[in-house]
Amino acid sequence: MEKYRILINGKSEDTASHQDVRNPATGEIVGQMPMATNDDLDRAVAAAGEAFKSWSRTSDDERKAACHAIAAKIEEHSEELARLITQEQGKPLNGLGSRFEAGGCVGWAHATAEFNLPVEVIQDDDQGRVEIHRKPLGVVGSITPWNWPMLIAVWHIVPAVRTGNTVVIKPSPYTPLSTIRLVELMNEVLPAGVVNVVTGPDSIGAAMSAHPGIAKMVFTGSIATGKKVMASASETLKRLTLELGGNDAGIVLPDADPKEIAEGLFWGAFINGGQTCGAMKRLYVHDSLYDEVCDVLKDLAEKMPMGNGLDEANVLGPIQNEMQFNKVVNYVEGARKAGARILTGGVKPEGPGYFYPITLVADIEDGSPLVDEEQFGPVLPIIRYSDVDAIVDVANNNPHGLGGSVWSKDVQRAKDLALQLECGSVWINKHGAIQPNAPFGGAKSSGIGVEFGEEGLKEYTHIQTVFC
Repeated sequence: MEKYRILINGKSEDTASHQDVRNPATGEIVGQMPMATNDDLDRAVAAAGEAFKSWSRTSDDERKAACHAIAAKIEEHSEELARLITQEQGKPLNGLGSRFEAGGCVGWAHATAEFNLPVEVIQDDDQGRVEIHRKPLGVVGSITPWNWPMLIAVWHIVPAVRTGNTVVIKPSPYTPLSTIRLVELMNEVLPAGVVNVVTGPDSIGAAMSAHPGIAKMVFTGSIATGKKVMASASETLKRLTLELGGNDAGIVLPDADPKEIAEGLFWGAFINGGQTCGAMKRLYVHDSLYDEVCDVLKDLAEKMPMGNGLDEANVLGPIQNEMQFNKVVNYVEGARKAGARILTGGVKPEGPGYFYPITLVADIEDGSPLVDEEQFGPVLPIIRYSDVDAIVDVANNNPHGLGGSVWSKDVQRAKDLALQLECGSVWINKHGAIQPNAPFGGAKSSGIGVEFGEEGLKEYTHIQTVFC
């Protein structure tokens, strides 16, 4: 069984202890995660700080080339990385699974390489010249989750590198191995110390957000943990980008065609088995279409092959870990006991792994925990409504504000309603379709700051105004 190593200043290092990483589909050990200490973190931050002195002075062209080189290196090893993601995270190789994730890493890194933050001239006249320069911040601390372990790592690391920062990343202890391997590959094309990885217990993440040598924290995860990151980062006034999940609402208007929108609704909710921050978590359907939408979604759900992600035939995998599995089961059982109707699913199949079938829950209302809270699994509550004018207020009555969608043949009508949704991203007749050139971030409790595109690059810089 391979014992993985942390990587500091371009060198892989062993640790005194390790922790097993298991395949959620089988329970088998995939590899062993190195358990770093706070001393290891200090050394990683020191190495990143030293590397920042030279990396921050490299030219824009050098940084652009480095990001393209990262993309090329990921592409070269994409199948190896995809299989590692499947083994530790559970998602299938095919469909919107680990090969899709590895390909997304390649595309995102190439795209990010081409974004620019040129000097902005805001005055140039006989009174003088005033320029706005974007300067890198320093060492960026990154904490990533277990649902898209490598793609989110790329989202954190590549913009930091592109803007002249250096990085220390701590992946989730559930899925650390693909990130370790990713950083090893990055270090084949980057100077030592520019990107470092430490893995281990949650205490390492807490120490990162409080560390005086880290200038900015980027965190993707829960609201509760995001609040802790923000609180500890306040001691050193760190910059923050926090993406804290969502409880995205989809609204189906009465003129929609259930058959035309069925696949969009399904994958909007169940990409990665629903374990996606920007997935649809609650679906509001007009009374006139309710039964038909339930029927078409049920038909799709019962046709989708679920199983071990290493089987090429499967397009859905298990829930990643026991804690999340139990949370999903409890939400469904609570809804069932309260009188909701389980259209399909709702019963764990026999056999190993944290498998839970696609579960559609009808005859449920706001006020149920399954509707009000982020379930983060293969379950979708479908809520009936009759008043189109009032449904936006119902959808907005939630502390989350990451994404939302409206489904209708009348695109302008859908857009008018969509603009009333209190969320950072909104889609018409689709859901969760993010792209590298479009800013992505949350409103309300779903986060602070944005990722992607030039707006995302700016999050890794501070402004320096030059008066000439």
